[in-house]
Amino acid sequence: MKTKLTFLFFSIGLCLLAQTPKDPAFKTISSKDLLTKTPKESLFDYMKSATIYEVNVRQFSKEGTFEKVTNDLPRLKKMGVDIVWLMPIHPIGVKNRKGTLGSYYAVKDYKGVNPEFGDLSDFKALVKKAHKLKMKVIIDWVANHSSPDNVWLEQGFKEWYTLDSNGNVQPTIGTDWWDVADLNFDNSLMRRNMILSMKYWITEADIDGFRCDVAGSVPLDFWVEARAELQEVKPLIMLAEAEGPEMHEAFDITYGWELHHLLNKLAQGKIDPTDLASYLEKDINYPLQAFRMYFTSNHDENSWQGTEMERMGSARHAMAVLCYALNGMPLIYNGQETSLDRRLAFFEKDEINWEKMDLVSFYKTLNKLKKNNPAVFGDRMNSALDLKILNDGKLIVILRKSKLNPKAICQFIINLSDQDQSLASVEFLDGKYKHVFKRQQVKIKSGKASTMIKPWGFMVLERH
Repeated sequence: MKTKLTFLFFSIGLCLLAQTPKDPAFKTISSKDLLTKTPKESLFDYMKSATIYEVNVRQFSKEGTFEKVTNDLPRLKKMGVDIVWLMPIHPIGVKNRKGTLGSYYAVKDYKGVNPEFGDLSDFKALVKKAHKLKMKVIIDWVANHSSPDNVWLEQGFKEWYTLDSNGNVQPTIGTDWWDVADLNFDNSLMRRNMILSMKYWITEADIDGFRCDVAGSVPLDFWVEARAELQEVKPLIMLAEAEGPEMHEAFDITYGWELHHLLNKLAQGKIDPTDLASYLEKDINYPLQAFRMYFTSNHDENSWQGTEMERMGSARHAMAVLCYALNGMPLIYNGQETSLDRRLAFFEKDEINWEKMDLVSFYKTLNKLKKNNPAVFGDRMNSALDLKILNDGKLIVILRKSKLNPKAICQFIINLSDQDQSLASVEFLDGKYKHVFKRQQVKIKSGKASTMIKPWGFMVLERH
């Protein structure tokens, strides 16, 4: 394509989508009922403008305690965080432990608290403080496997686990997770006790939901069963570390893993925006009530795949803006607001250095936009998204509109190259806007001089 200004128009309309089984509290609700029950819907308005913040308690502070996280909740609230996701809070197994401190995902006791972090009263205080600030708390839940010295095994429930040919517990097949034992979801008693363990944290500590580890490796019918019973206690937020439309039979939010990998490749110049357009076409297949979680980092990516700087370089801020521009729920991993530039050790103490705090304003601005302008809500039922690809794929414009409030509009203009890009004044941009990051009013009219967008730069223009 040789023309100086070319564009591909791509449009998506997202609009109106240890007890036994004899325990009397046990009952099954169909997935159809699950999707229409009022408790699930009661959190919908909260979630559609929400931002999630992931906390690695061990590395969050020098002390690595619940108390230190609790003390920082007002700061996170001020930054615009709504949902606090705590990585596993449970005691870590000793048998086959990796490193000195072990993996949070090798759970020894599903009803216990990791003594490194504090005790149950400390955790309850954290949840209570969050609720006072009108924030929600979800905890990481590891249902696929436990530590090989979990209390269930110590109590003699070996049949609750997947056994090898010699009758011994084994790690999940196809992984290098030799510090865990795979659980057997063909065993109804194990399922029952897993659900009761999850219920414990709702009734005992008043948590607001779960982020479910490797959720796609656990039978979906278990999650449907668990969700149905747990939400009888209170409305819940359920986040699956998995993607696929079918996961929304039980979950509100699914990971945008595929998009994340696309963002890495976009930043590295390995793909062009047409791949993003193809992704968005597939995304239409998700249920209308589904939320997708988008991110530039999380605990897995940071520790195992590299920092934002390693994976995205100078494009990392543009990729973060893109996560907010698309129809989903953004995630911030602890430390991103201070430009975390190293891989945090996973099995050792390696606390975050909070001295810089250079991106607090950046995330605060994006979170405020997400919360205040219905055009950028994660709500897929009442919002629309148009993607325009300009300048031979080096510049994109994402237009977000609210179907319920026609006046609410947001334009995200992002340079996907390491060179200055000229944005010609074209008709679809015409209008008066607030320049979100410069906090000033701007007027765009066709035929006027073009605007230069710096390498990997962006403009966010809104009105509502």
